[in-house]
Amino acid sequence: MKKELTCIACPLGCNLIVTLDGKAVISVEGNTCPKGKDYAINECTAPVRTLTTTVCCDNGELVAVKTSKPIPKEKLFDAMEIINSTVAKLPVRVGDVIISDLFGSSVVATQEKL
Repeated sequence: MKKELTCIACPLGCNLIVTLDGKAVISVEGNTCPKGKDYAINECTAPVRTLTTTVCCDNGELVAVKTSKPIPKEKLFDAMEIINSTVAKLPVRVGDVIISDLFGSSVVATQEKL
């Protein structure tokens, strides 16, 4: 089976063709740098995403947040349920940890709310 991907590991955006045998990657073609091969293998075997969203503050305002590192793609909806039930206590500064453990990552503020 072949899968087509656009690499996002660097600005080139190479068109990749990944040959799979079930879930195992057999080959990666089209990458112009080693990052493309690594990206394709990870995307086909254990995809992850950095989640960016907002959290409600105790005064009703929203504050922008993101995961400190990527989390498994299949956990995104579960992560959003947890984030949506969280209320951040003001003041919030950039880098403040809003949730300390979310599927191996932290949720941190990316803006200030005083």
